[in-house]
Amino acid sequence: MIDLTDSLAPDEPRRHVVAEQIRAAAETCGFFYVSGHGISAELVRRQFAVAKQFFQSPTDVKQAVSSRPDGAMRGYGTIGSQTLDAAAHDDIKESYQCGWECAADHPYVLKGYSSYGQNLWPEGVSDFRETCELYMESVNDLSRTLLQLLALSLELSEDYFQKLNVHPSDTLRLLWYPPHSAKADSRTFGAGKHTDWGAITILAQDANGGLEIQMRDGSWVSADPVDGTFVVNLGDMIPRWTNGLYHSNFHRVINKSAGRRNRQSVVFFTDLDFEAFIEPIPGAQSADRPPLLPPCTVGEHMVAMVQKTYG
Repeated sequence: MIDLTDSLAPDEPRRHVVAEQIRAAAETCGFFYVSGHGISAELVRRQFAVAKQFFQSPTDVKQAVSSRPDGAMRGYGTIGSQTLDAAAHDDIKESYQCGWECAADHPYVLKGYSSYGQNLWPEGVSDFRETCELYMESVNDLSRTLLQLLALSLELSEDYFQKLNVHPSDTLRLLWYPPHSAKADSRTFGAGKHTDWGAITILAQDANGGLEIQMRDGSWVSADPVDGTFVVNLGDMIPRWTNGLYHSNFHRVINKSAGRRNRQSVVFFTDLDFEAFIEPIPGAQSADRPPLLPPCTVGEHMVAMVQKTYG
């Protein structure tokens, strides 16, 4: 648990204390909770409410905004449309994804980059677009702070990662996990074992729980909901930038809710600029510590992961 109180403003001495706490988490499990983040509980409640309204809408309302993996990766995804763990069954979840709006003449749209384009907003869901956009703006402020603290934890300038984020490819993903069937076997998950693909993930989860994290010794632990907090984890880009110093751990979701309730979560993915270059940061490689992976762009990395889990 990392308390961000007094560390959100630049030049606060406590920023360095928090940066060290982030370093400790990043070198072990790559997951941590944050409190004192400055985002109102009412806004989080509203985001969950409009998400629930959408997922409980008639099928034709949801299908009207269906996402295409060969498109801008915006819109609705049905149960079974993604398989995060190739050794498990298809994921038992519905999803909706949106991001920053990009005009048709944006250079990245013209290049056909999959994380850039127009959102597909559903009809008849009250305050859906307004709430999603407000939530993205608020959580993006938190994301920028976490990127600065992450850079400080690596003894880099605070703006190191921001300079790699000229055209952000961030996305907001709403997730709806129905109860598992009574016939479900050990290969049944709401979201199968996986690591996140980007830089930083900021997760709000409801009271039902179900998120599990694999520790370094192979054991699984529950990341139970803690009121007023977000769960933050590092994505696969960070180990590439740090040459393995920081970790992006495996995690999964099982809907274990009592009373067979639906589970909800709201996820903000900070994925940086599609053309940003991923290579070891200064000091992360040497003759004794060669690069673990070849350099690539953010876009190359993301496209490979999309193809892997969507087919």
